[in-house]
Amino acid sequence: MTAERRTDTTDHCTAAGGDGRRYWDDAAAHFDDEPDHGLRDPRVRDAWAARLRSWLPVEPSDVLDLGCGTGSLALLAAGQGHRVTALDRSERMAERAREKLSGTGTRVLVGDAALPPVAAGAYDVVLVRHLLWALPEPESALRRWAGLLRPGGRLVLVEGRWGTTTPVGIPADTLAALAAPLGGVTRIEQLGHAEELWGRAVGDERYAAVIRPAAPRRHAEIVDVHLILRRGDEILLGRRAGTGYADGLLGVPSGHLEAGEDVRSGMIREAHEEIGVELAPGDLEAVVVMQHRAPHGESRIGWFFAADLPAGSPEPVNREPDKCAGIGWYPLDDLPHDMVAYGRAGLEAYRAGRPFVLHLHEPGDSIAHDPAGPGRMRLL
Repeated sequence: MTAERRTDTTDHCTAAGGDGRRYWDDAAAHFDDEPDHGLRDPRVRDAWAARLRSWLPVEPSDVLDLGCGTGSLALLAAGQGHRVTALDRSERMAERAREKLSGTGTRVLVGDAALPPVAAGAYDVVLVRHLLWALPEPESALRRWAGLLRPGGRLVLVEGRWGTTTPVGIPADTLAALAAPLGGVTRIEQLGHAEELWGRAVGDERYAAVIRPAAPRRHAEIVDVHLILRRGDEILLGRRAGTGYADGLLGVPSGHLEAGEDVRSGMIREAHEEIGVELAPGDLEAVVVMQHRAPHGESRIGWFFAADLPAGSPEPVNREPDKCAGIGWYPLDDLPHDMVAYGRAGLEAYRAGRPFVLHLHEPGDSIAHDPAGPGRMRLL
């Protein structure tokens, strides 16, 4: 709900703590007496309408007004063609907002603006006036409000630091710092000099912040391919060297996909590049798909393909001696312990006949397989 701005800060403190809902219920009857609350003066109303028009999108949009008070700003937004949902914690404030907004199509809800009971990603604008300063965890509130926005949406916050003797509120530079983790762009517009917004001259800090959070990054993971090359009851393993990752440990021939490459083509390429084995698409069987997370948090998807060494083919050779100290055949049912844990988990899932698996390291885990260590593999 919108907080009154007075040089006497007693009301601010009461609103921020204690029984805030009762405070605002009691304040509802006289809330609109403040010029910038009720917007009864045409000059004040027109000034707010002009500012709002500059902050909101030009095209009709979905606007969520949190802490709407008696609905004065929601009424202006609806009058500019926007589809408005208004929310306030106070039942009496919400009642007055419903009366004021009757016939506009605006939906008025009762709820906590810090935890609004609305769908994520459903709004083009979240509008909040004189509320953030009173919340115990403003950064968390900003993050939640940003989550209510569609891609390209914006937060419009009207805030300030009111009073001169013992001022309360949130300075513009503090709000900008709180918004920084959202990425994107924050524009601060100072409003204290605009007497027409307040119906009188004011000497404290008042401003609007238009925050356009950065678009959420889509989750992306590296894709690896791994070859379980069989020769009877044995499989081929190579000992890593000179790579800076898992050197000295054994693993199956593997590598990353290249741009535009599908997993089967990537596996055929890696087999040729690493061990000189020529495979056809029909030689490969996809046997395990694994999501793996390294101890430092990076995750990837591993595709494990099984193939038999083609009849008449020459023995595999180590074609990457700068990355591999040597290759050899090892019994599948008696694997060595000195292996990369990631690849070892894929082989264990293959032996179990389970095609889908999670292998999620925790911080501090070793990348080497440890028979006595914590089990990080989850068969799906």
